[in-house]
Amino acid sequence: MRHRTWAVAGGTAALVLLTATGAHAEGKGDIRVTKTVVNGGSNVIVGTAKTVKYSVAITIKDDSGVKKITDLFTFNKTNGYGFATWDGDSSCVKKSSTTSVCTGTVTIDPGWIADSDDIDSNKVAGVWRVDATVKANDGDYWISDDIAQYKVKRASKLTTDATPEPVAKGAELTVNGKLSRANWEDLKYHGFTGQEVKLQYRPAGAAHYSTVKTVKTGDAGKLTTKVTVTSAGSWRWYFPGTTTTARVVSVGDAVTLK
Repeated sequence: MRHRTWAVAGGTAALVLLTATGAHAEGKGDIRVTKTVVNGGSNVIVGTAKTVKYSVAITIKDDSGVKKITDLFTFNKTNGYGFATWDGDSSCVKKSSTTSVCTGTVTIDPGWIADSDDIDSNKVAGVWRVDATVKANDGDYWISDDIAQYKVKRASKLTTDATPEPVAKGAELTVNGKLSRANWEDLKYHGFTGQEVKLQYRPAGAAHYSTVKTVKTGDAGKLTTKVTVTSAGSWRWYFPGTTTTARVVSVGDAVTLK
């Protein structure tokens, strides 16, 4: 049975990154959240099988000293759905007599996702927010809404296949590929159509790739283009990602000259 998950004070899940500026908050006493960082400031990337665990580090200040995080909750900022769970534990590192950084661990298991809501679960990818309740040594507490925002993205895959190999100098090389991304409903990867992907080239012996052209994915996320070869080197595809889908770079395909 699917159920909708909403943010409530005293909830049991969590995540994310940035400051509490502008967040709605209420509570008792002088305790405050001054900063929140999720996953070291990086996007959270979720595929189809691997369980993802990441940290939520909350900087908290109170004149009596900080005790702990009592609640963490996270969900999509736009539609209110979420499928991350917090284990209820937090560890606090004292930075001064009044300030500590308390960290909790959040878990996303792809196997849970489809049963966590009553919509297409892929719509839950995108910008998420974090709510939290924190407590001080003197009993002060603070309930903060939207103390941080970050992105939970669908994992992606990208392949490259250049032919013929080897190729004559001045001849045409066909570079194929495929862009696909995780579908959280059936836990499989499906082609991602209509996306701009960059074809990149690195001459043999060089350290870096450079972009040669941009190609849009067709049916089933397929890519194909032709280039004229002037030297031996490696070819790869690069997808910069979107708000809901992770960036990805394919493995380079090295092509030699005849």
